[in-house]
Amino acid sequence: MSRIARAEEAPGITRAKSLRVMTFNIRYNTPKDGANAWPRRKDLAASMIRFHRADVAGLQEALIGQLRDLEKLLPGYTWLGAGRDDGKEAGEHSAILYRKDRLEPLRHATFWFSDTPDEASQGWDNNRRVTTWCEFRDRASGKSFFMFNTHLGFTKEHRQKSIPLLRKRINTIAGDAPVVLTGDFNMLPNSAQYQALTAPFETDSRTLRDAFTITETPRHGPSGTWSGFEKAGEPGRRIDFVFVNRLLRVLRHGTLSDSFDGRFPSDHLPVLAEVVLR
Repeated sequence: MSRIARAEEAPGITRAKSLRVMTFNIRYNTPKDGANAWPRRKDLAASMIRFHRADVAGLQEALIGQLRDLEKLLPGYTWLGAGRDDGKEAGEHSAILYRKDRLEPLRHATFWFSDTPDEASQGWDNNRRVTTWCEFRDRASGKSFFMFNTHLGFTKEHRQKSIPLLRKRINTIAGDAPVVLTGDFNMLPNSAQYQALTAPFETDSRTLRDAFTITETPRHGPSGTWSGFEKAGEPGRRIDFVFVNRLLRVLRHGTLSDSFDGRFPSDHLPVLAEVVLR
């Protein structure tokens, strides 16, 4: 029996009990992208989410109009989050898109990577970057988990300041509950920032682990997640991640390099992890 078959036939594990978690930087809507501008690829982005049956997706760079487009294109899904410019609708969102028939949001909020994280504020790299989080109840199992979705800055200095705040907030908000963290982290797996994010917590069950490294079946797709609209993942550019704490198993992990007649739905490839709450 193959490794894949053993994992898929594990006692008590069915599709009804697993959750498909996606992280997807959809690239903000800007006319300068020309043939790759959002109006020409919104159907492609929606198709990725629909076809791969994501139960919940952390989106990055999403503007309010793009979120409304996805709601129209994906009946049964809705989203939560706040625009990073004003805490309402202005600017990019690190939104969480989810299936209404599968997940029930219990509480949620957004915080900023700045000296005043609980208000819409300028960050450490002269930009505004946010994390949106939600506590969900899984309608299939009745269990609850926390989802955090983020987009870290381009500079090493920003990430060095942001990661301690991110870890502290996850620890404080979620405590000993299961945690999924998605995002465009603008860092590589061999970086000091990656090591800082995945460093052990005093309570080991809270330690974050990269779904890429702990999947119970062979990984699918390219290793790189940056496409630039031109390639199916640039080798060595894995900057989009799904992390989980030790209260979740990762059954499958894939970097999705689907293209549509040579066109990609974004300048990043989405990443999908199928997980199970322990």
